[in-house]
Parts: sequence; C-alpha cells; structure tokens
Amino acid sequence: MTVRAATSWDVWTTTARVVLDHRDRRHLAAAESCVREVLAAVDAACSRFRPDSELRSRAAALERGAVVSPLLASLVHQALDAAETTGGDVDPTLGARMVALGYDAAFADAPPTDTPTELAAALDGRPAWKRVLLSGTFLRVPHGVVLDLGATAKAAAADMAAASVTARFGIGVLVSLGGDVATAGPEPHGGWQVLVQDLDDDPTERVTLSPGWSIATSSTQKRRWEQDGDVRHHILDPRWGLPADPVWRSVTVVAPSCVLANTFTTAAVVRGHRAPAMLRAHGVAARLVGANGDVVRLGGWPDERQVA
Repeated sequence: MTVRAATSWDVWTTTARVVLDHRDRRHLAAAESCVREVLAAVDAACSRFRPDSELRSRAAALERGAVVSPLLASLVHQALDAAETTGGDVDPTLGARMVALGYDAAFADAPPTDTPTELAAALDGRPAWKRVLLSGTFLRVPHGVVLDLGATAKAAAADMAAASVTARFGIGVLVSLGGDVATAGPEPHGGWQVLVQDLDDDPTERVTLSPGWSIATSSTQKRRWEQDGDVRHHILDPRWGLPADPVWRSVTVVAPSCVLANTFTTAAVVRGHRAPAMLRAHGVAARLVGANGDVVRLGGWPDERQVA
C-alpha cells in the first residue's frame, strides 16, 4: 500500500483532511495552512451559524440589493446553478425551514435564532430560488427568504482548497471535508484511493479517482437530531420543507467537481425512488445504498449492476 502524507482536524461539525503524495511530504504543513485559509474565507462569507458572516450581517441590505464580495457571489452562483440543474431539488432558500426544524440549535455553538418569517411563492408563482437576483456581484434576496448554501458551499470549499494548494505549490492534493472529496494537480503513484462508506456498518468499496476529479456522499444517517419526538436529518425536500424520505441511507457520485457531485447526491436523496432515473438521464456514475443496505450502482460505477 502506498504511503501518503496526511493531516486532519475538526471543522464545521465534520473532519477536514489533506492528503499529499509521500514525495511532497515537505509541503504538508503549508498545504494545511492553505486549506485552512480557504475554509475560513468561505465560512466568513456565507455561514448561516455566525452572525458576523457576510451573508447574515448584510441580510437587511440584501433585501434591497447590494454588491457583495466576489467569493459570496461565486458561492451563491453555484448554489443557484445546483437548483437550476436539479429542477429545484437542491434549494438554497430553505434556511428558515432549517432554523424552524432545529438545525441551528443542534449544530451551532450559538443559541438558536428567531425563526424568520417564511413567505409563500411570489404572486407570479415562482419558487423562492428563482426570485433571488444575482448579476455579477450584485445580489438581492427577497424579504423573508433565508439562504442556506450548506451543501454546495462545503463542496465548493473542497474544490477551491484543492485548486489553491496545487496553484501555490504545483503538487497533487486530495482535500476531504466529510463526504466531499476533491483532488487537484498531478496524480500520485497508485492514484487517489478513496474508501466509500457512510457509517461503520454500511457496505464499503474502494475507488480510484482520476486526477482532478471529485467524489461526494450525501447521507440521511448523519447530522440527525430529534424535535418534538421526530427524528430529523438535514436534507430537506423543498416540496414539503421537511427531511426527505430516507429511501437511501447514502448516495455517492463521482464528477469533475465536488460541487457537481454534491448537487447530484443531494438531489438523489430528495428524489427518493425516482433518483436512479434522474442519475441515468445525466449519465452520472453513482452508488446508492438503500434503507435495507442493498447497493445500487449506476453510470459505470465499478461492478455496475442492472437495476430494474
């Protein structure tokens, strides 16, 4: 087995991990610092859990419309792209629902905030995400809409962090943020080997990522909490504003970027039984673990099996 140089630390209720080829071990500390810088910048731009983030601290101005930082504009752009790609399944305007369901209280170190007023669709019938206006760095968020960039921002952070390390040091790197894994730069000897497993008792597989490719996993088994006797998880079905039916314990996708991979994994959890058809239509390589532990493989995933 090829030895890698790796370091890890806790961040965003998950674990950040940076892996380099053993030949680049001398760059490990600098690579970690580089990744930490990217994560700090993303957190300061769009965290829903800290009142001083750009997104939260400028909420009143954003109702009228305001110029925002290029980073926040990029993160919102990617979130809106995810919504467009999935027909609204990956909806970045569910922040108020997440607060109402207790996600702030369960997962932030700050006390829960008051639940903002949630508005129904505008009189023109468009969903909230289509009413968010982003033009360059000018952003307007309708009154009552709370952006939660959540999944796409974490995936974008993995993409940006990996790219930043390679740009600075000219080396290959793998950056993992929980279920979001991005690679950049030259391929190490033996390739990037990634173990695909959600919980300890879930089925496992090991895949080799091509250089520059990413892999993401969305789970209905993690980030769970109890509210009023009901067990919740963090992936909401935008149609109801409630956690998606846990048809799948987890969904994993390989794609050219971590944002794209995460977009499809999140959408698959939301779509439930309709997920395989959606993933096939997009030609996505995916692995879905059902509630009973059965594994469905699609789109050229290793040992692909035909699914009825």
